[in-house]
Amino acid sequence: MITKLLFGTNNLHKLEEIQAIVGNTYTVSSLRDLGIDMDVEETEDTLHGNAELKAKAYFKVSGVPTFADDTGLEVAALDGRPGVYSARYAGEHASYSDNVEKLLQEMEGKENRDACFRTVIAFYDGEQTRFFEGEIKGKITIEPRGQAGFGYDPVFQPEESEETFAEMPPEYKNDISHRGRAIRKFAHYLMQLSS
Repeated sequence: MITKLLFGTNNLHKLEEIQAIVGNTYTVSSLRDLGIDMDVEETEDTLHGNAELKAKAYFKVSGVPTFADDTGLEVAALDGRPGVYSARYAGEHASYSDNVEKLLQEMEGKENRDACFRTVIAFYDGEQTRFFEGEIKGKITIEPRGQAGFGYDPVFQPEESEETFAEMPPEYKNDISHRGRAIRKFAHYLMQLSS
């Protein structure tokens, strides 16, 4: 039975989200927890490709069953951009606010503000890769709202809410978010393995 997992990330926001969702059943370690100091360049042009690339690379150095994710914000009026480039939309070392600012500039004057947040998790156990996907539809707000969350959370308003992700309590966001949905599929798979 798998009880220890490596999450191929140094993003503590993501780690907190994931641990809150999987609870005490699994010990989820970050790269830092295991003393792994390496970045895997996201060279693939799909979320699936980048997630698998990272999961396999970090498994190779850790020997621990590893999952990694890639998340993209797909905006209809921008032909699906920023998509796979969401984390570095405003440049290689862009901050969250740089990316949000660029997105809002590109959305100026656009009536169609429909968007979709998509997360793909790749889980590699040394033998095979399995994928788990979650998505949520919504729209891009005119300006940032809220202080919680990270990334594009202040400008993404899910269709079933009047609030942006950044205005929601974290537990509510985790319930409905793209990452939450992907993680619950992954957690369901892990529970089947252990039963």
